[in-house]
Amino acid sequence: MPEQPTTKPQGPAAAQPQGLSTAQAARLAAQGRANRMPRTADGGVAAIVRRNIFTLFNLINLLMAALLVWVGSYRNLLFLGVVICNAGIGLAQELRAKRMHDRLQLLSEGRVRTLRDGAETLLPPAELVEGDVIRLRRGDQLPGDGLALEGSAAVNEALLTGESEPLPKTAGDALLSGSYLTEGSLTVRLTAVGERSFAGRLQKNARRIRRPHSELMASLQRVIRWVSAGLVPLGAALYLRQTAVLGLAVPTAVTKTVGAMLGMIPEGLMLLTSVALAVGVVRLGRRNALVNELYGIENLARVDVLCLDKTGTLTGGQMRLSGVEPAPGVDAAEVGRALQAVVAAFAGDDSPTLAALAQAYPPAGEPAVATVPFGSDRKWSAATFATLGTLVLGAPETTLAVEEPLRLRAAEQAAQGLRVLAFLRCDAPLQGKTLPPERTALALLFLEDAPRPEAAEALRYFAREGVSVKVISGDSALTASRVAAAVGLPDAALAVDCSAMDRTPDYDALAARYTVFGRVSPEDKRELVLAYKRAGHAVGMIGDGVNDVPALKAADCSIAMAGGSDAAARVAQLTLLHADFTVTPAIVLEGRRVINNITRAASLFLVKNLFSFLLAALLLVLPFAYPFAPIQMTLVSTLTIGFPSFVLALQPSRERVRGRFLRNVLLRALPGGITVAAVCVGVLIAGAALALPEAQISTICTLAAAFSGLGMLLCVSLPLNALRGALLAAMTAALLTATLLFPSVFYLTPLTGPAPLLLGIAFAAAGLLLTGLTLLLRRVR
Repeated sequence: MPEQPTTKPQGPAAAQPQGLSTAQAARLAAQGRANRMPRTADGGVAAIVRRNIFTLFNLINLLMAALLVWVGSYRNLLFLGVVICNAGIGLAQELRAKRMHDRLQLLSEGRVRTLRDGAETLLPPAELVEGDVIRLRRGDQLPGDGLALEGSAAVNEALLTGESEPLPKTAGDALLSGSYLTEGSLTVRLTAVGERSFAGRLQKNARRIRRPHSELMASLQRVIRWVSAGLVPLGAALYLRQTAVLGLAVPTAVTKTVGAMLGMIPEGLMLLTSVALAVGVVRLGRRNALVNELYGIENLARVDVLCLDKTGTLTGGQMRLSGVEPAPGVDAAEVGRALQAVVAAFAGDDSPTLAALAQAYPPAGEPAVATVPFGSDRKWSAATFATLGTLVLGAPETTLAVEEPLRLRAAEQAAQGLRVLAFLRCDAPLQGKTLPPERTALALLFLEDAPRPEAAEALRYFAREGVSVKVISGDSALTASRVAAAVGLPDAALAVDCSAMDRTPDYDALAARYTVFGRVSPEDKRELVLAYKRAGHAVGMIGDGVNDVPALKAADCSIAMAGGSDAAARVAQLTLLHADFTVTPAIVLEGRRVINNITRAASLFLVKNLFSFLLAALLLVLPFAYPFAPIQMTLVSTLTIGFPSFVLALQPSRERVRGRFLRNVLLRALPGGITVAAVCVGVLIAGAALALPEAQISTICTLAAAFSGLGMLLCVSLPLNALRGALLAAMTAALLTATLLFPSVFYLTPLTGPAPLLLGIAFAAAGLLLTGLTLLLRRVR
């Protein structure tokens, strides 16, 4: 791991931050000292092209095509057309998704307050250069390594070092790129950017942050490993048996072996997955949701517990000071002057609370001697003045004594849905970040944030879909409960004040009992998410603040609201660019559509793979040649698997994803795979007993496989709707057209003698076996 920067500024210049001029910045950028991060191994157009063109299965397909050319079986090369179309479709969809993603990422990219030409300006991180002076506030992320010139803050470096405890930073301290401010503000000179920064060197050394587990991708990779391990040995063994034992000519044995191997390759399954995910990215992009990680779509589909703060989700996030109630014996004018001084002391804090106070009490008064910025864990901020003493602004539960008369009044107003802050004075100075025991209450401040009218419909949707919504808020439990009840959240009265809990609460018991959690710390949020996960739930977390980062990282699916902290947007799998919670039902529905339809269509692909493997394995011991030519396998797979799967992958699907992906797919595919393999073996045995020509046996097996494929298509299409019914009818018509009008193209021969009867028996056996196995495995599933 690269060493952390330890240099500190020397001399008085460090205390006089000076920004660069535009000309200086341009020269530094030309010298290669701009904030350009190294390219990741999985990004860029070139990587997408490689991923779709240069694959193991494409290589195997080319080798099989070369073998067919070698033996002169040109007609069987039709499968190459499918391979080329597959690669083209996958490439086009991924490039389209990348364009959408890049555009949305540009829109969501934060701006950094930078000193240029003697004035503060907002610049994107990529336009910064080494030597720039920037100003950071709570929630901002370091775009490069730097030295603190002014201010004080607590900085979290967990995204880089894994150390979750925020570190205090003041003038002269070194800072790491990728860390973020949990409180306070700093003026920083960038000492290393891009590849030279700490985060850049980590990325260049290919050390990545561990990503959450993806059930879908892990299952697909497992299928590919199984197929890759068995494909070549089984194909070689089949070829040797057909030439050495059955005495087939080399051209015939090559053609039949290629037909067998073609059925074993699940290339369409990978294409289907990439296309479905890419289409999901584009659809979510149209709803102004930026997908930072593809597995976020999968995790969305599994969510059954959704945790969120009330501010900005159930409410609009625009705070308004609705009233000030001075303590008995305190002059209102005195409170007003003190509030103006506090607002001036925290002029750099752009939080909704300070913005609301600044509207009513414009900053004025004597400058602060020292400040302690707001901390999510302690729930207060403070400023010390020469004549006013120390003024504290914070939650009544953590700043007012239990016996304080205003404490009861605060609870009454919080129960009405208001956010209540206590305003106090301390004559004794602060001891670090600990409030003196002697405090005098000056006033209660009442703020309101109106509920979103449209949030009620979103909550009704989640209730219908079996998703439990939990409110985890830094506000009073009474306030959060009242707002939640106003928008119709079920069980909103089940609320608990986390600040009043024991030091080591039983989070599992709390999660099982309550719906609304108030006065939570960042650690409380994280532990509650983990408690729901331990209970077997798939947990989604919506947040926008730096205090949400631990919970976002712990959740199965993390969603950030744009306009919040940089750190929250960086760790989230999805970002809502319009910060609109009410679009989340549509986003969850899109996740379900993508994964349910991948599961539905993947079972079609695995039918072909299963029966090809089973049939090839059985023919290693049975005295028969493989019955399918490559072009016949192409006909069956295109009309019963390939085209239908892409239509099904774009269908609506509302059901929440349950169970393990691979188990679900295999249980759906087993009836079809076993049916085709069993019927084909039966046809081979009966055909040999009836002395039917090999061409007629091959025709019967092809038609029986196609009939079984249509039966599987019917099973996965249930319940039928207009589109699925039309798809089934169209595929049946296309199969009949190919069979009746172009039989010679697909090596289909007229059936004579007992062959039509054998075909009828094969159809009947396939229908009965497919139905019976489907019902049996449905009971098992």
